[in-house]
Amino acid sequence: MDDDRRLFEKLCLEGFQSGLSWLTILRKRENFRRAFADFDYARIARWNERSVARLLRDPGIVRHRGKIEAALANARLAGDLHDEFGSLGAFFWSFEPDDADRPSRFDERSLMKLTETQESRALAKALKKRGFRFVGPTTAYAFMQSMGIVNDHTEDCDTRIEVERARKRFARPVSA
Repeated sequence: MDDDRRLFEKLCLEGFQSGLSWLTILRKRENFRRAFADFDYARIARWNERSVARLLRDPGIVRHRGKIEAALANARLAGDLHDEFGSLGAFFWSFEPDDADRPSRFDERSLMKLTETQESRALAKALKKRGFRFVGPTTAYAFMQSMGIVNDHTEDCDTRIEVERARKRFARPVSA
């Protein structure tokens, strides 16, 4: 979960998913990885308008100029985040909500209402302030879910326990 390349991939795919079905993105995931150099943001940061033109011709990905240009620009900015925080993981995990701010019960009904939070709004705002695009609060919350920064699996879901174990390994250290 703290692997910067994987975090960048998830952030990009969440942006490409905006307004589309997740199934569309999942079916194209390997094509995205190929087209975007396995989401090596240091490499992508050096791409130019020719790269945008190449990506717009690739039928294996979502060919939306704004989203493609955002992914390239966000790659440059990801390098800045890495330099400032030591890793993308350190930056993103700093938006992990306190348990007290989470729902007291995780059932399907309560989770269906949860599309953004105070923390996802803060994350989106921080990213936008740095120049990131396609990172609104709903996209930021979906990203937080996909990376385990929040665990929105229902109480009766076996994956909930698995995600909690992973969260304990990767969550930011508690300050003394």
